[in-house]
Amino acid sequence: MTLRIGVIGTGAIGRDHARRINHVLGGAKIVALSDVNKASAEAVKKDIAPDAVIYDTGEALIAASDVDAVLVTSWGATHEQYVLAAIAAGKPCFCEKPLATTAEGARRIVDAEVEHGKRLVQVGFMRRYDSGYVALKQAVDTRIGAPIIVHAAHRNPAVPEQYVTPMAIHDTLIHEIDVFRWLLDDDYISARVLFPRSAARSHAKLKDPQIVILETARGTIINVEVFVNCHYGYDIQCEVVGEDGIARLPEPMAIQMRLGAKLQNDILTDWKDRFIASYDVELQDFIHAAAKGTASGPTSWDGYVAAITSDACVTAQEKEGQAVAINLPTRPALYN
Repeated sequence: MTLRIGVIGTGAIGRDHARRINHVLGGAKIVALSDVNKASAEAVKKDIAPDAVIYDTGEALIAASDVDAVLVTSWGATHEQYVLAAIAAGKPCFCEKPLATTAEGARRIVDAEVEHGKRLVQVGFMRRYDSGYVALKQAVDTRIGAPIIVHAAHRNPAVPEQYVTPMAIHDTLIHEIDVFRWLLDDDYISARVLFPRSAARSHAKLKDPQIVILETARGTIINVEVFVNCHYGYDIQCEVVGEDGIARLPEPMAIQMRLGAKLQNDILTDWKDRFIASYDVELQDFIHAAAKGTASGPTSWDGYVAAITSDACVTAQEKEGQAVAINLPTRPALYN
């Protein structure tokens, strides 16, 4: 049986997901589209999904009898309403980050899913599907002993003028916030933020770089450098120090050259190139689970915890150097 999917939000990420579902992956087909910019939906229909029906609203798409599952790739502030509508309709839903723009909104999704009694939501934390992180997790789980320290970095070559200090948490560190919980199988209990001197390429509304220090319930200390104007490329680093050894996230594959009296290899500059393969694996996982009427991968609870943690990190930015407690409610049994 072919899973019939509707896509709400046909901007860059929605268009790309529609492309991979119709032309790369197996077991699913795009049958419905919706976007507040109807021309965007029409362009996706013309170029990628000619058989898809265009709906005026996301709610109408979700209610359609020939839509089995839903992809929410619209503007972040609309995610909550569409995910809640999908849960109410009993339809599996893949939601890109963020699950909701507030922790309270994410909690409403968790409560609705718990009341429904079955997992329906997968959140788009694609790093869990990256082959490098999967290999790193295997090493952490089986080879290097109990994790003691994590050293990490998230570097972008540049960001636009409208990128301000809190976005370093909500838009950038959010990936590390989720993947480290998964990597360590542990929760956070506190956050601190330190600001070294600002880089020359920063601007008045952005303190860059910054160091975020997270402590977990088992006592692991994580330090993450967030540097979004590093200039030289898009660079994701992670090293886990265990009791018996150290494991590092592998570098993306690149050809090493001896050229011009230098030993060198290229560094990526675009995040989409770094994680493009993980999107394929992530959505194939969603398709397999949704065909059975359920969801796999990162949960609504993961999205909720990420929202709580990112809010605490922003508070820690405002209280530079001071520890801010991260208090999580009891995890519902549905997500154990």
